[in-house]
Amino acid sequence: MLISKPIAEAIRTGAVTTQYRRWDEPRVKVGSTQLTSSGLVRFTRVARVNDLSTLTDRAARAAGMKDADSLRKALAPKQNRKPSERGGKGGDTVFRINLEWAGEDPRLALRDGIPTAEELDNIAARLSRLDNRATGAWTRDILEWIADNPRVVSKELAALRGVELLPMKVDIRKLKALGLTISHDVGYELSPRGAAYLQSLPTR
Repeated sequence: MLISKPIAEAIRTGAVTTQYRRWDEPRVKVGSTQLTSSGLVRFTRVARVNDLSTLTDRAARAAGMKDADSLRKALAPKQNRKPSERGGKGGDTVFRINLEWAGEDPRLALRDGIPTAEELDNIAARLSRLDNRATGAWTRDILEWIADNPRVVSKELAALRGVELLPMKVDIRKLKALGLTISHDVGYELSPRGAAYLQSLPTR
């Protein structure tokens, strides 16, 4: 479920407590969490909305919208929308999703910690699995480039490596999930955890 940065921050502050989506069937489970730009969000309830005319201005504001008319317009079927990978043009059913902020991004604490020798071994093992693909190893290459080029726009790295930008960003997110990198509005930098791992490589 895509949650924009402004909405994620509003969920964090409690200003937004619901979201609405047009799906064929629910795509989130009650009790599950999702990582957003402002931390973890927990889904507390999912319900069908059978009649959009019942939506009120108060309900719209709880979803981060100006008023009920704006919300209904956003939820109107998109006739010219291309089917998504998950099927359908957004779906035939509107769902209301109640949600709440569930805590900080767990990667924040992870990335600031200096790994122990055992943790370095675990990081190396996980990166080895990521490197095990037909196009060859890539994790050290990217980590070293980020170390040498902090906060440099990522398209420069993609051009240098001769790869497509979006798949490369997916790769970098995998490194971020391990607490090794930090994303900025422009570019990336190594976290203390990532820097410690990279420094350990010559002696490994």
